[in-house]
Amino acid sequence: MRNKKVLILTALFLALCCVGSAIAATKLRTIGRYTFVRVRGSVPTPEVMKTLFDRYSGDIKVGFDQAGSGDLYLPFMDQLKAAKFEERQWAVGDKVIWMLFRSQGRVKVARDVEWAGVKPLDVFAFKVVKDFKEYEFLMPRPCGNIALYKVNDLIPVPVCNITVSPDKCNISDPITVDLSGTQYAKSMEVEVFDATGAKIASKTLTPDSPKWQTTLTKPGEYTFKPKIFDLKGLLSTATCSAKTYINFPPVCKLWSSCMPCEDYVGRPVIFDASGSTDPDGDIVKATFEITDATGRILDTFVDTEKPFTFEKIFRKAGKYAATVVVADALGAVSTEPCRLDFEITQRRFFLLFEAGPLLAKGTYTTFAFARGGFLYNIVPGTLDFILAAGVAPRLKGDPWKTFFLANALLNVHAGPAFVAGGLGYSGKEQILRKSGLDAVGQVGVDLFRTGQQAGSLFFEFRSPLGGDRSFDDHHKFALGFRYIF
Repeated sequence: MRNKKVLILTALFLALCCVGSAIAATKLRTIGRYTFVRVRGSVPTPEVMKTLFDRYSGDIKVGFDQAGSGDLYLPFMDQLKAAKFEERQWAVGDKVIWMLFRSQGRVKVARDVEWAGVKPLDVFAFKVVKDFKEYEFLMPRPCGNIALYKVNDLIPVPVCNITVSPDKCNISDPITVDLSGTQYAKSMEVEVFDATGAKIASKTLTPDSPKWQTTLTKPGEYTFKPKIFDLKGLLSTATCSAKTYINFPPVCKLWSSCMPCEDYVGRPVIFDASGSTDPDGDIVKATFEITDATGRILDTFVDTEKPFTFEKIFRKAGKYAATVVVADALGAVSTEPCRLDFEITQRRFFLLFEAGPLLAKGTYTTFAFARGGFLYNIVPGTLDFILAAGVAPRLKGDPWKTFFLANALLNVHAGPAFVAGGLGYSGKEQILRKSGLDAVGQVGVDLFRTGQQAGSLFFEFRSPLGGDRSFDDHHKFALGFRYIF
């Protein structure tokens, strides 16, 4: 009984891949007894071995499971058909991690096996790749045993690559962060830091989704720094970074040439935005806008050249507002428009001078006339009161004489045209005639009106009123030019 136990232990000790070594860590000295597959011939070819492995696929699965490498079975069988068998030698003293062999018809596994033969052993070597690892297998020739020789880590070192565009933009403009150039990464985490080094945002990306679009709401410089996780999901030492700059918006300043704008109807008012500034660039455009008291837009003007001014003439008195928005070269605009509220008042009292030829009844003798006076705007642009007086020098001798004349008229405008009517006074144009009141009528048109000045051409008719001054002897015609200032 005791001898039987000794024989069993001895058999187990000898049951190795090709020789009958022990299942535990063992030195293998000979080859050829306990083969995993039956091989015909002394030196089989790689094609023969691949065919045999396909025939013994079930036994191979059992062996891989016993070796604790069951997850390698399918990759092994799939890649074996295309694997390149390399003829090598198993050096004396070199070890394999485990080896499959067959003993008494059963598949066995020996671990930590060292070749201890007299000389190096001829083997086939081939490789299988799975999950970023390379498994190198040896197969002694002509033995069909399978041995796992070594495992090599195939995980490449990640390469970090980031681009941020644009590299300069305005507040709330879209910013694209692109890590599609990063290699050998399982995932990436982008962190955003402001100029003080404070982290203000982060985003996790993957190789399948390597882009991120974001916005920044404060001006200044920002740095984008990725954390790269390798194909195992471990944090890599690969680093890279990119920067972008958020443009500071310009600051507007608005000044007016009249504050207050008294008597400025018809006169130019200059709005000046030249005092506006940009903290990190140049102002390239100013947009002016004029509104009335109701907020209705009356006029706009865009100036793209320094000194950024706008000249405006107001034709009516009233309350107005002027605003300006300035923009820099990147298109950033002042966050709040500058605004001036002001009132345009109209001058109502003007001096005037008028002169021209005059015809007086009496074979319609020619005179000249010249009058001075003033004009008062009762309703600006519509109704005026004119008071003027002067002389009409004679252009013939006796019995004609230079005489005095005066007008008090109401003048009604309809655009540039006007009509006027009222009372006048005419002195004696002859020694035998009488002075007295006249009914005066005028029609005319404005030739120009600029600022506080205007020029008009008018026709005047004078007819005597009452008394013993007959119409036939005392009516008059005149053609005059009136200058208002």
